[in-house]
Amino acid sequence: MNQQSLSHEQMVKEFLALKAENERLKANKSSINGIKASVKGAVSVYGLGRLPVTLYASQWKNLFERQADILAFIEANKSVLKTRENVQ
Repeated sequence: MNQQSLSHEQMVKEFLALKAENERLKANKSSINGIKASVKGAVSVYGLGRLPVTLYASQWKNLFERQADILAFIEANKSVLKTRENVQ
């Protein structure tokens, strides 16, 4: 669109649409937004942080098998661990 030819009402309407889209994208930011096979044959999970978490299938299986141990460690050490919300 040519910005000079937009009326004030059209600009406001477009601004509100872009603002709503921005809010929608922000709301989905913390959720997993993709799982892909990497070029080296590993599994990459996107959306947990700035970079994907990439492990080979056997590593993911091992991690899932140790879920109870990991959760117990987190609970036992919650006083010294940080969450994503309080990391600067």
